[in-house]
Amino acid sequence: MGSLSRRGLLGGAAAGSLTLIAAPATATATTAATAPGGRRWVPSWATAQTAPTATDTDATAGFADTTIRHVLRLSAGGPIRLRFANPFGTTPIIVGSVTAGDRPVLFFGEKQVLLAAGATVLSDPVDLHVPDRGDVVVSIYLPGPTGPLSFHRNVHATGLIGTGDLTGAANSAYQRQTKSVFLITGVDVSSRGRRTLAILGDSITEGVGTPDDANLRWPDQFAARFHRSPAVANLGISGNRLLLDDGRFGPGGQARFDRDVLALPGLDAVLVFLGINDIQQPPSQLDPAVLLAAYGQLARRARDHELKVLGATIGPFKGWIRYTDELEHVRQQVNAGLRTGRIFDTLVDVDAALRDPADPARLRPDFNSGDGLHPNAAGARAIASALLA
Repeated sequence: MGSLSRRGLLGGAAAGSLTLIAAPATATATTAATAPGGRRWVPSWATAQTAPTATDTDATAGFADTTIRHVLRLSAGGPIRLRFANPFGTTPIIVGSVTAGDRPVLFFGEKQVLLAAGATVLSDPVDLHVPDRGDVVVSIYLPGPTGPLSFHRNVHATGLIGTGDLTGAANSAYQRQTKSVFLITGVDVSSRGRRTLAILGDSITEGVGTPDDANLRWPDQFAARFHRSPAVANLGISGNRLLLDDGRFGPGGQARFDRDVLALPGLDAVLVFLGINDIQQPPSQLDPAVLLAAYGQLARRARDHELKVLGATIGPFKGWIRYTDELEHVRQQVNAGLRTGRIFDTLVDVDAALRDPADPARLRPDFNSGDGLHPNAAGARAIASALLA
């Protein structure tokens, strides 16, 4: 099966051919969200949350009288709104004054909002237009005490934490840095005809192996290949599995699919890029049929919501600390099943894009970040190219 062509993504495929990210339907739950002027809201930046563990001191302790500042790289441009969520919280939290750039963010006209435990809140549209692949600086004041917070552990971008309401202050007013993102889960943009893709992934999608603050994660590089960027939601969680939940690495792909994928507005397609952690993390899943069935379940659920569904083969990992020949055999069997089973509407052959021709169980040397599992920025570019091949 072919991978995602630039032409197919942008809706220019010939009549009768498979448009992998089709024009959005008008009556589905995922595409019903509309914005002013006949536009629709689509996710231009997103992250998936987990519950904190004892070693995540900031998220576990929570904040009081604290401002957190994040620099978020959008994929698609346009007028924006923000999404906040606390799915793993147990008490209500007041989200105090928030700014995006130098503009105030309001919630039904108010400067603060109560975020109930387990809930999601959306801001009003913000009087700010961000260009394609532009950055937006979001500052969030939490009067607190918040208690433990839902968060994303490492977005491979540097944020700031400071005491007091610093939403209008310079960066120098903040006392320390963080790689985590707290409570904010998305930036939506208002757009017409913008194609949208969510990526349900693990550390390779999250950006492990690429440099921090460089925006060279493979979803970033994919969005950058277009004159008019698609809206891309990076839902990678380091260590995440397809099947099993984990106290540190969060609910598995099947468990978080509804919250992280189906709840996104204006979505056209989803790419399922999970599986290596089911194989290499203990307890290892050694039955390929179980993994293939799990992929099939996600594909069915995506189609029930009229989403195009893409899959990806599992890349090489020889040289990784937990590599064994037995686990490599499982990986090869899963990939063979993906290539022949027609589970997905299309299959992105990440394995073929990354493997070393001299030793196909290994990453190409120029794609290896150094640990044998995670591709570097050049390898991330190869994945982005494979999606467009």
